[in-house]
Amino acid sequence: MRTLASLAATAAALAALITPAHADGPLGQAGATLAMPLHEAVHVLPGADETRAGYQRTSFKHWVDADRDGCSTRNEVLLDEAFRAPEQSPRCALSGGEWYSRYDDVYVDAAGGLDIDHMVPLAEAWDSGAGLWSAKEREEYANDLGDDRALIAVTARSNRSKADQDPADWLPPYAAYRCRYLADWMAVKLRWQLAVDDRERQVLTENLADCPNEPVRVTLAR
Repeated sequence: MRTLASLAATAAALAALITPAHADGPLGQAGATLAMPLHEAVHVLPGADETRAGYQRTSFKHWVDADRDGCSTRNEVLLDEAFRAPEQSPRCALSGGEWYSRYDDVYVDAAGGLDIDHMVPLAEAWDSGAGLWSAKEREEYANDLGDDRALIAVTARSNRSKADQDPADWLPPYAAYRCRYLADWMAVKLRWQLAVDDRERQVLTENLADCPNEPVRVTLAR
């Protein structure tokens, strides 16, 4: 009974934190803001079984140049995350620069050594609801520059180790980053109203129990 009461209280608190009041999806409509403690957020994620039927990576168009400034989404992330800025040609070719790969605690001094990882992989997004979206929505997801947790520059080796796995099957090898990783994973799922299956929710709940119960704040993208 106390568990049910706690979940009811969380739902009530969530309702009070969603603006505007009328919701299009389970968590609200695009542009609404959610804010809640990390340990509560995991219980607010929509639940559903996953299915990969029909998935193709080409269903998510990327990397695009949405603002037509000559830089693709990939290069926009590289420019934003570099702690030593690369040189940039008129066509946005990058040279030099330095980056930090949070997955494996590695410094990288060449853009070619980095992948841009979707925090929630494209296949996982498809499994979790994106298979029902329009092609335009999937393109927006694959190139999401509206939340800096959605895309991250990491070593190619760590990204390929992760592949399309969720936290039940893969966590960053750099243990000190794992709480941040799990919080960001949840934030992206909340932002795009993507579901979690029972195993994923259980693993998130267990691993987050030892993480600081800091606020999670997201703006819904759809």
